[in-house]
Amino acid sequence: MGWWHRRSIRIRLAAVAGAVMALLCTAMAAFIVVMVRQTAIDHRTEQLFASAVNIGAQLRRQVPDLSERNPGQPVQVFDPHGTMVAATPTVADNPPMTRLHPDPDAYATTTTCDTRVFPGGCMIVLAYPVHREDGVWQLNVAAPALPWYVGPQLIIPIAVTWILLPAAAAVGSYRIVGKTLQPVSAITATLAKITSSDLRHRVPVPKYHDELRDLAETANRTLDRTQSAVEKQLRFASDASHDLRSPLTAIQTRLEEAMMDPQEADWAQTGEALLDSVDRMQALIGDLLQVARLDAGVCRRREPIDLADLVTGELNHRQAKTEVCACLAPGVTVEGSRIELARLLNNLLDNAERHATSTVTLTLTRNDDEAVLEVADDGEGIAPEQREAVFQRFTRLEASRTRDPGGTGLGLPIARQLAQSHGGALTVEDGDRGARFVLRLPASPPPD
Repeated sequence: MGWWHRRSIRIRLAAVAGAVMALLCTAMAAFIVVMVRQTAIDHRTEQLFASAVNIGAQLRRQVPDLSERNPGQPVQVFDPHGTMVAATPTVADNPPMTRLHPDPDAYATTTTCDTRVFPGGCMIVLAYPVHREDGVWQLNVAAPALPWYVGPQLIIPIAVTWILLPAAAAVGSYRIVGKTLQPVSAITATLAKITSSDLRHRVPVPKYHDELRDLAETANRTLDRTQSAVEKQLRFASDASHDLRSPLTAIQTRLEEAMMDPQEADWAQTGEALLDSVDRMQALIGDLLQVARLDAGVCRRREPIDLADLVTGELNHRQAKTEVCACLAPGVTVEGSRIELARLLNNLLDNAERHATSTVTLTLTRNDDEAVLEVADDGEGIAPEQREAVFQRFTRLEASRTRDPGGTGLGLPIARQLAQSHGGALTVEDGDRGARFVLRLPASPPPD
């Protein structure tokens, strides 16, 4: 089996096709031989019967002289007492060719092999009753039996056909499979050129609309997604490195300035500046860890959560920078992670407080099977063409850079990923004033 599995698909399919055709040819050859042999036996039996009828017609008038007639066909004639009264020379001194005693109105046949009468061969013997005035006489007429292969004129064409058809099936399958698998070879060669640093190549698409074309198109779509994911990771690593470098550079600069004149340096002020940079770095690292967990599909334990209670609890623990107006419908429950939903809510509130002029509005409602949470501010708002850009990692609009230079640009992307991981969606929609973020989550069935 190891040798078989090491062979190519072309060889294996060609061998299977040849073997199947050989089995079919064997079955067909056996059927033809059996049918032709039976037909030949029936024909020879009819010839024996015709000969017996002719001899029987003579026997009804008188006992025929078989020493001169039918010299090539063994014939024996027995009277009603079972005594041989006439026979051809080849069987005249031998016992009866058969012990069959047919009914007076019928004949019987049998095949005998290697008997005393016919040593080393097989004969078809027909016993034929002849009615005379003195009783029922019996004729035994014999002819050589056919071999199993009938004759060379039958077995030779069958043997040649048996050899040619499996060979043709194997060769045809080999060529057809090879032609069919040519696109696979091209796909394999192209995939072999693809590396982690070079994802430009795409596999050739066959011109016929078949399974191989579907395979090639699927492979190209997979390569597109892979290239997009790799480029996204590279941009993510580049942006993360850039954002991490900023607080590190600030820390290094402050330390170098202080170390230039340690005696005159204001270490309290330097410590506060360093703590600000450390806090910014810590926030960025926390966001990066959250993004890594979301990309890895790490799921926390889910439980029923009353969104009104969750929002109220988070608002009580926050140090509000602006006025927050909350209008929360009771009894709106979702299945989710309390920690992740709290992180989502705080990211939205941080963004709203950063851009609000004076007020942030929170609204929680239930719409059929959805829990809808709206977070709106009364700031400048977001232009329609930029509403999707704010959910891209490390993307910060000009207003955001002005109001919060130390931001990471990961708050809103993390919020959307958390919403999607809970089976919901987070979008920016039109509002009366400012930006209006709408979170939709699948709501749990209300209690009876």
